[in-house]
Amino acid sequence: MSVARTAFLGAMRRVAHSVTVATTDGPAGRHGATVSSFCSVSADPPLVLVCLRAESRIAATVRENGAFCVNVLHESAAHLAERFSARPGAPTPADRLAGVASARGSGGAPVLANAVAAFSCRVTEVTSAGSHLVVVGEVLAVCAGEAAPLLYLDGEYATARRRRSVLPAPGVADADHPR
Repeated sequence: MSVARTAFLGAMRRVAHSVTVATTDGPAGRHGATVSSFCSVSADPPLVLVCLRAESRIAATVRENGAFCVNVLHESAAHLAERFSARPGAPTPADRLAGVASARGSGGAPVLANAVAAFSCRVTEVTSAGSHLVVVGEVLAVCAGEAAPLLYLDGEYATARRRRSVLPAPGVADADHPR
């Protein structure tokens, strides 16, 4: 038996995510949307996945274009996350990329200016999973900067506090690093 939807959503609110915008351009047109489910799949070959609401315009457009770019937003880019979201008051889908600085990436999808990292991809697999499509892409090109990413945690945008720590040597117990 599955866990209750509210319990699942409550627990997922405790998981910090990088805020990303998936973009696409091609025969089906240019579009972008804020997405919360993005991760690496493999380094050999380089693959990432993004989960898109199955009935959304971004899912249909990415599928038809066969390409997408995942843009990891800079910690000061909450305005872009809102612009590309489906929240009430956000721009209509046709207007989301208008006036947003971007460059054409490998595969054709827009790479947003000032992205902390961007993964330009060719769609290799699309799988239906519940209310979403899991879209796997072969990474054709990447760019990465040094800035901190924007995070989403507990229904709010957050920033990462960089802290360099050294883990104890193997076999050495430490009160700050329980084994």
